[in-house]
Amino acid sequence: MFSIRKMRREDVAEVAELEKKIFPDAWSENAILETWKQRQTMLLIALEDRKIIGYLILYFVLEDGEIARIAVADEYRRKGVAGKMLRELALLCRENGVNRLMLDVRESNEPAKAFYVRQGFEVDGIRKDYYTNPVENAVLMSVPLGG
Repeated sequence: MFSIRKMRREDVAEVAELEKKIFPDAWSENAILETWKQRQTMLLIALEDRKIIGYLILYFVLEDGEIARIAVADEYRRKGVAGKMLRELALLCRENGVNRLMLDVRESNEPAKAFYVRQGFEVDGIRKDYYTNPVENAVLMSVPLGG
């Protein structure tokens, strides 16, 4: 069974390795470290047998939080890892006065969009040609957390 906890400094290198496996526009280890050092962030990891199997990066300002990254290793997808990270994030957000989560997702990423809808997110709009490699629109989504 997997567990969720806040990311620690010693987790950064392993998260960066997972990032490279998942995203074509992977953040560097240094970028993840710099994000981890910032005060207005929340970073979570999912662990199974001390191995990082997923992570989530959120930036927040006042009552709004933006999910910059949420990722799960291929072999652990569709097993509840991302949903559990989002539920843990929602608890942390409420404790820190964050009342709304926002994110963007590639327009063609139907599985991700369906997942977010199941988590209560709604479509807010489209950001034209937001992504590169390949160029694609972003679907903007958000969910209120209640305050």
